[in-house]
Amino acid sequence: MMVAAERFEDLKAVSRATNWRGRSGRFYALAAASIEEFSLEGTQLYLLAAGDCVLWVGSAADIIADASSRGRFRGAMLDADAVFYVAGPQSDVDRMTMVWDLEGAEPVTGLTAA
Repeated sequence: MMVAAERFEDLKAVSRATNWRGRSGRFYALAAASIEEFSLEGTQLYLLAAGDCVLWVGSAADIIADASSRGRFRGAMLDADAVFYVAGPQSDVDRMTMVWDLEGAEPVTGLTAA
């Protein structure tokens, strides 16, 4: 019985939406990562979520440079059940815009590649 439960949990994790629509209406294909093995790396942007609710969006540099972001990150780590990442833009303005857009994002299901 335990094996079936583990497989069901695995199926739920795989079925989690990785397509998110930002505040602006732009779609993002985010890569899911394991919350248990999560670590901040490079210039990637990370989205921490609890269900469909975005708790924190940012990068390692945000945590180092911004005390407010660091506090929100700590709080998000307590409640998050999912983590997603995407390569961050090179421009600071583009990165800040993407963070703002993803902070108000919602998961989108039913999108398929054409």
